[in-house]
Amino acid sequence: MTVEILHRADLFALGLGRRAIDAALEAGALIRARRDHYLPGDAPDELVRAARVGGRLTCLSLLALLDVFVLTNARLHVHLPPSASRMRSPHDRRRQLEGRGRRGVRLHWMPVGRDPDRLVAVTIVDALVHSARCQAPRAFIASIDSALNQGLISVADVAEIFRRLPRRFSSLRSLVDGRAESGPETLMRLMLRTLGCTVELQVSFDRIGRVDLLVNGWLVIECDSERYHSDWAAQEKDRRRDLALAARGFTPLRPTAAMIMWQPEMVLAAVRGILAARR
Repeated sequence: MTVEILHRADLFALGLGRRAIDAALEAGALIRARRDHYLPGDAPDELVRAARVGGRLTCLSLLALLDVFVLTNARLHVHLPPSASRMRSPHDRRRQLEGRGRRGVRLHWMPVGRDPDRLVAVTIVDALVHSARCQAPRAFIASIDSALNQGLISVADVAEIFRRLPRRFSSLRSLVDGRAESGPETLMRLMLRTLGCTVELQVSFDRIGRVDLLVNGWLVIECDSERYHSDWAAQEKDRRRDLALAARGFTPLRPTAAMIMWQPEMVLAAVRGILAARR
């Protein structure tokens, strides 16, 4: 996220006078975040809000903006440098009334790995480091898996993330797996580990294709999301895959992403029942 703060002197250097600046603000080509701090007119709202309180977007707010998996988040996460004496009040009173002012902000004071200077967002590595304290361990692993799978971070970045975290987080390092193609897939894999199952990711079958998870060599779990499985044609294709797997002796199970995220006990009960019946 490379959106930079522009000061009035920067705009003058670009050849914009006061009238031109006012016209750009009126036209929406510029946004005044706070006094003498401007952003491009197309800057995402989250970045503008972070700049208005005098900080940089980080943690779950930045991850969600980058389309990295975040299980849940209801606040604006802002990083303030250790030298900052206080958080500025947002200019927009309406935002405060909507819960987007001070009460809706989660401040992060931890040092960042690299000073973002004028950028209004920290690096994704810093955001992931900050997120370790703001979400459950399973959700934290899912966020790292998501960033890895999308190529937003490297294996070396993962090592840096855990190097910068307290030792109590080190046990989570071995659970990271960038092959997971969705957050619910990671959450499902971690649930299966609690049952002592052997789990393989992204296993390919001839004339069927890849499946999300192969459990104990015979149970196939697909983590369906509304994005890719909502229309009837997609659902019929899924049913055909399930029938083809069953014909080969595999047992298919297809919980939705919402079930995995918000009703994990129900999903676990289904898996336990299938495993018990097989035994």
